[in-house]
Amino acid sequence: MEEYIFKQLNFARENTIKMVSHMDDATTEIIPEKLNNNIKWNIGHIYVIQEKFAFSFAGERINIPENYDRFFAPGTKPLEWSTEPPSLIELLDLLTMQNQRLELILSKRLDEKVLHSYTTSTGLKLTYIREFLSFCLYHEGMHFNAIKNIKSILS
Repeated sequence: MEEYIFKQLNFARENTIKMVSHMDDATTEIIPEKLNNNIKWNIGHIYVIQEKFAFSFAGERINIPENYDRFFAPGTKPLEWSTEPPSLIELLDLLTMQNQRLELILSKRLDEKVLHSYTTSTGLKLTYIREFLSFCLYHEGMHFNAIKNIKSILS
């Protein structure tokens, strides 16, 4: 039986990708006035955090390319980037493959406890793989909204 959480994750991801797939790299790297980040940072950040929350906490191998933490980890900013960031195409390919890997690797483990519980910055304690995936939905939704707002400012 297919778990609804994967339908939700795919729905969120498809909408995130659709929101930016027609954009060019240069536009995704514009940082609007009074903001710290751009569209590309939000896309990369969604990917990096989901790798950690979905795979690392479950004890699985993560697929975070070299330098991605320097670009997209919490607290990073595009103004601090000293090397060329990955292309939008590369990020979108990773986002697409990530959810496929998620379902393949974790679909039968949703009710397992993770190796170490985690409490988010907002105080939510996550203990089971299902809870981490559910939090990923919330996280992606927040950054989807940030992307939507930046697109609105840029248009």
